[in-house]
Amino acid sequence: MDPSLARRVLVASTEITSAALEDPENVLRLVVEAAAEIADADLGLAMLATADDDGTLTVEASSGEPVVATLSPRSAAAKAARTGVPVMADDVTNDPRTAPYVPQALRSYGPFAVAPFGTSDRKIGALAVYRRRDKAPFTQETVDVLTAFAAQAGLAVVLSEGFTARQRVAVYEERERIARDLHDVIIQRLYGAGVQLSLLERRLGKKLDASQRARIEEAVELVDETIAEVRATVRKLRNTDPADSADLLDSIKAEVRTAGELLGFSPRLHVSGDLANVPRRHADDARAALREALSNVVRHSGATHVQIDVRRDEMHLLLRVADNGCGIPSGVTQRGLRHLAERAKAASGDFRVVSSPNGTTLTWSVPV
Repeated sequence: MDPSLARRVLVASTEITSAALEDPENVLRLVVEAAAEIADADLGLAMLATADDDGTLTVEASSGEPVVATLSPRSAAAKAARTGVPVMADDVTNDPRTAPYVPQALRSYGPFAVAPFGTSDRKIGALAVYRRRDKAPFTQETVDVLTAFAAQAGLAVVLSEGFTARQRVAVYEERERIARDLHDVIIQRLYGAGVQLSLLERRLGKKLDASQRARIEEAVELVDETIAEVRATVRKLRNTDPADSADLLDSIKAEVRTAGELLGFSPRLHVSGDLANVPRRHADDARAALREALSNVVRHSGATHVQIDVRRDEMHLLLRVADNGCGIPSGVTQRGLRHLAERAKAASGDFRVVSSPNGTTLTWSVPV
């Protein structure tokens, strides 16, 4: 092998291996640029298998001007990727093995060579190089060097995928830790502060004038809004894919546990039906309804018994919270309840509150 060519291959392989650990997002670009330089080509392309895994390849990186192209499973590049055997042609647009499958974007090129890209266990795709029509064809030695380089670079790309995956796992773990701290510490303290403010307002009763009562109620609402914002942040931290369905049952149990700690006794929970595939919008609404109901029980009811029923059938999702407390006191702001009624109406559902000195029952349902 030409010593200068061997040196270029060694330098390129070292750079790509380092990039796999330090800058995995740019590995493919470095690979095609190195391939073009090693082969003295005008264009280098990294062609990767599509998600359909039907043998089709798409151009994912280019050494020169951007190329948008899809290669047929019958193309030379796809065959090289599938069989592990490199292919070269003096003119890519005239050779019968390649001509029928050349994308329009590549018809201005002549000499062509392609090598399998990846490892024996992980076939990534193909690495191709092109020269302009007026230039000499690739030699067999150049194709052999390109093939060896493609194998080394493929190993580096596989390494970068593993490194990126480990980085992603580390990020997810850190997000979960932050979410857990927010939920288990910050929200609980805010919840407790809101409850204490509400209890203080009730104990002082008529000793407070209208402005003082308004200030306490404003502080309670501010705490509620902050809790809602923190909860939204927790959901975003924990939900890496917003399209995923929320785990409604787990969040219901968490709300019930929190209420039990503040009430001094555990509310009774009965769940029927499958909550695993409740649409996210309805899951969020149900969670908000339960939170508001339990918040009112803790702050205002003085209840000694709370029954929570959640039912999912073929037509509806229903939530009912009943307590044996004193009912909703007159003069207490019902902004939260009005908000839940609006959300139920927007979802073509139903929201009702029946309150008396013997207790309160909140019923929320939506069609699913």
